[in-house]
Amino acid sequence: MQVSRSGYYKWRHRDEQLNQYEINRRDLTALLVHMHERHSTWGYRHLADQIRKETGWVMSDLLAHKCCKAAGIKSSARNHYNTPGGEHEIYPNLIGKNFIASRPFEKVCTDTTSFYHKGIKYDWNIYLDLYNNEILSYDLRISKSGNGVKNHFSALRRFLKEKEKRGYKSQVTILHSDQGAIYTSRAFNAHFDSTIKRSMSRIATPTDNPVMESINGWIKDELMLDFNLKQCDDIHLLIKNYVKYYNHIRTAYSLQYKSPVQYRTEKLYA
Repeated sequence: MQVSRSGYYKWRHRDEQLNQYEINRRDLTALLVHMHERHSTWGYRHLADQIRKETGWVMSDLLAHKCCKAAGIKSSARNHYNTPGGEHEIYPNLIGKNFIASRPFEKVCTDTTSFYHKGIKYDWNIYLDLYNNEILSYDLRISKSGNGVKNHFSALRRFLKEKEKRGYKSQVTILHSDQGAIYTSRAFNAHFDSTIKRSMSRIATPTDNPVMESINGWIKDELMLDFNLKQCDDIHLLIKNYVKYYNHIRTAYSLQYKSPVQYRTEKLYA
């Protein structure tokens, strides 16, 4: 079994006694159970934080989560199911790992990225066609502003209008997003007919939407380094000009060093 002689006899000498790691997990689990009995509405992070404060025990939230899971500890204040008529609907991941599209508006991803400009935080929502990575529509708003939802839906409406304008209204489109509150709301999904198939990433799994995660990263780098984001006075005009540059001028290796619009038009009219 390729076990050292000394290791074997050390194991024999221990005679199935718990090691220090197992003892720590056992004692931590007992503390979590006791704390949960006192505060049944707390989640594992809150329980772990309180134990750290009361005992000085140094441990991670992840370890506390594993101990709570093994002991069957759950917050009694949280519903772990959706009630009939509830606000959120969870959709399956229809795209999986296949982010290649054979035509425009076959697969569209949407996501929101945030950045700061002159001390103000902005949310930038983007609808991206996976056929040629073209930005179909977008909106820019101050983060957590009162008109945030309104602006978000305006980008959605522009996406649907663009689909109809280009002649793809009757063709099925898979719209992929994360499980954010807006994307799962009834108000958001009420905009769609049978030609829009909703698809969602798994919770806390950014690898289920890698195209948007990647693009969000280097778009902000280009805005900062090539478009002088810090020095601009009109952020909305800057984003408008960047989207025009991105769609019509910026070439990409994945598009055979063509811009998204050039790639789409050459393929369609070849």
